[in-house]
Amino acid sequence: MKNVGELLAEFTSSFSAHHFDLPRRQAEDLLSDLLRCGRTELYLDKERILTSQESERADLWLQRRLQGEPLAYISGGVEFYGCSLNITPHVLIPRQETELLVDQIVNQLKAEETQGKVLWDLCCGSGCIAIALKKNLPDLEVCASDCSAEAIALTRANAAGEGVVIESFLGDLLSPFAGKRAHYVVCNPPYVSEEEYQVLDRGVKDYEPRGALVGGVDGLEFYHRLAQELPSHLHAHARVWFEIGYQQGRSVQEIFSTPEWIKQEVRNDWAGHPRFFYCERGTR
Repeated sequence: MKNVGELLAEFTSSFSAHHFDLPRRQAEDLLSDLLRCGRTELYLDKERILTSQESERADLWLQRRLQGEPLAYISGGVEFYGCSLNITPHVLIPRQETELLVDQIVNQLKAEETQGKVLWDLCCGSGCIAIALKKNLPDLEVCASDCSAEAIALTRANAAGEGVVIESFLGDLLSPFAGKRAHYVVCNPPYVSEEEYQVLDRGVKDYEPRGALVGGVDGLEFYHRLAQELPSHLHAHARVWFEIGYQQGRSVQEIFSTPEWIKQEVRNDWAGHPRFFYCERGTR
């Protein structure tokens, strides 16, 4: 049997031979998830001998990762804004950029009275946004929707695992909310264009669900729908946050330039790329 240090060296060599970026970090991440420990602990416990079961799983995980499968699907979980979430190939893997979106909303709403206010998370996927918001804004009534039954089942399981209560609904975009209104809406819709999809990294294209990625030919289909359908579902001065593609800032702003919408603002991610869109429902 091999110890942790030996496996770390072997995995690093394997990732390097297969031309993975940052091969040592790839090895650290895989072993950390496998052994359920932090990266630092790998080095503190580098003499520890793996059990036969751990060794077998390590070999299997390595082969799956070398074929390009994302680690989140291999391990079945991911950390997101202080939440430990289950992840399956039926949903997108939550990104760090989306944590920034959650952080913007939390910072805006923490200074306000949210008792009696309602927030909808549309296209919820794993439920990462809805669950993180509910954990940080417990007085807020949070609802989530998705057109995927598998995503809704996962959202419910993740909410239970994090000890939060959110309502989750199966249906296309706003269809579960007929006759209802919200004070806040957040949505991370499919926004990849058909052309962009063809050149995505194979770890994304080959493993993540296409329907959660592609938003029509130009990637803007859902924003057009939301601009038209949302106003009748919102209270006056309701606020809306979207994640967008890094080249879509101007296009999304134009889509929401009708009189129903005010205070349109494109916001950047850590790299300085347009990544989020914020606007408010006017009184018209």
